[in-house]
Amino acid sequence: MDLTLPPHEGSKLSVVDMHTGGEPLRIIVGGYPSVPGPTLLSKRRHVREQLDHLRRVLMFEPRGHYDMYGALLVDSELPEADIGVLFMHNEGYSTMCGHAVIALGRFAVDYKLVKEPRSPETQVNIHCPCGLVKAFVEVSDGQTGAVRFHSVPAFAFATDVVVKVEGHGDVQVDISYGGAFYAFVDAQKFGLDVNKSRTRDLVDAATAVTKAVKAQVKLNHPVSEDLAFLYGTILTDGKDEYSSEPTSNVCVFAEAQVDRSPTGSGVTARVALQFHKGLIKLNQTRTFQSGATGSQFTGRAVEVRPNQLKMF
Repeated sequence: MDLTLPPHEGSKLSVVDMHTGGEPLRIIVGGYPSVPGPTLLSKRRHVREQLDHLRRVLMFEPRGHYDMYGALLVDSELPEADIGVLFMHNEGYSTMCGHAVIALGRFAVDYKLVKEPRSPETQVNIHCPCGLVKAFVEVSDGQTGAVRFHSVPAFAFATDVVVKVEGHGDVQVDISYGGAFYAFVDAQKFGLDVNKSRTRDLVDAATAVTKAVKAQVKLNHPVSEDLAFLYGTILTDGKDEYSSEPTSNVCVFAEAQVDRSPTGSGVTARVALQFHKGLIKLNQTRTFQSGATGSQFTGRAVEVRPNQLKMF
């Protein structure tokens, strides 16, 4: 059936909807105004200050929903980048999103945004606001498959920080960076189980932690102050020491938004934290499971730099 859009007023936005491990990604492919700015971070500031009405149109009902996630393709100033991307959600604009990178890797190959797809893997260089991320997409007989990515340097920012959390008193948290900053807390400190407790209860606890950390802990980033903000809180099952069994977590980010996947940037930050604490070794692969959906990501540390860690 060949359908033609009837006459209408206003602009038309074209999107492709995907998901990774149950977490949605709405990729904006047409109709969005050209975004000026010499760098990706300046483009991020422009859309936040001048075009935020389009984020609300694309993310919220009736076209989206409270937990929708978006990716806007833009030009990159990096010559090695295949695509540049800005991330958006219910609160604003992120600096890194692993589940989106995974989806964008397949998208870039499927929609021929890379010149020469190769088997068994095609590399896709994705310029995110946090830096250049390299995705590797399995390709077999012209079909795309699993995706892994090499993230920006990750690092543990602070461990065993005590913050006063409303309704819970003093709570000890860790803070780590994987393209975005997250606070990490064992859900058992709130009497919760990331695999069994009500999502509402997990959201309330994580949101309270996020508010406390934002108010009481000053973050900084070695590259840009645009990256120095807390993205959310990840509640874990407390199983940080290496095991061949999956460890579960639930990420609550932005404005109490729940990630259905294990959270790509969150997994990166969590592996950096576990490595920093000596709980896992270099090149030791761990499996991380979403407490919300049961979907799984794997992650490992592959290279150590002074005060930083590179991740696959």
